Amino acid sequence: MKKTPKISSLIDKAVFDYNLIESGDKILIGASGGKDSTVLIEYFASRTKRPDCNFEYKAVHIHSDFASPFPEDIMNLLKKWDASFESIDVNILERVKENQKMSCYWCSTQRRSELLNYALEHGYNKIALGHHMDDILETFLMNMLEKGNLSTMIPKMQYEKWPVSIIRPLAYISENRIIEHAKDKGFYGYTCTCNFQDNSTRKEARKRLELLTGGDEKTKERMFRALKNVQTEYLL
Repeated sequence: MKKTPKISSLIDKAVFDYNLIESGDKILIGASGGKDSTVLIEYFASRTKRPDCNFEYKAVHIHSDFASPFPEDIMNLLKKWDASFESIDVNILERVKENQKMSCYWCSTQRRSELLNYALEHGYNKIALGHHMDDILETFLMNMLEKGNLSTMIPKMQYEKWPVSIIRPLAYISENRIIEHAKDKGFYGYTCTCNFQDNSTRKEARKRLELLTGGDEKTKERMFRALKNVQTEYLL
């Protein structure tokens, strides 16, 4: 039976394939306290201990006025890993305009803006986010079925207006693999529990992905490879 690659090896491969980490990089990691960003921090903390490390990083948690505190057990892990970390308090509710509905999407865009502002102010040229393979495939289905276009989140995206790139080192890893790893390492369980959750479109895309693939790991990997093997001559 073929041996399953370690998560760190899959991240290494994504980093190599998409040139996600380069010499002299200053990388900001969006830290939510959840399993995905914690796996990302674990990887960066380990990688900086390698002899050939030639970049620096920092994990930043954007703490909104209605969210729970950053999990103490995750904080203890970050200290154990000697991970560079900072938490920033942001009042997101006061930014909601009259007649505007507070939602997961709005909160996410505000937190992303805060990460971008922090990166620009402190000289970081890349922001690493914890989106994994399932997130990428779900976004593809959402855009295709809801917006009528073929697009998704990509492993490396350069902002047009700012000297900052978004990188997604977990692109080759399925959510199930991350869950297994997080349980094995003892940091699985934290999720957002705020009163403004409204991500029904994402949840529906998740159901569709599971129905389409039967939850099979190899099928998801083939679907992901299809996004890199687009034969435009057979598209309208």
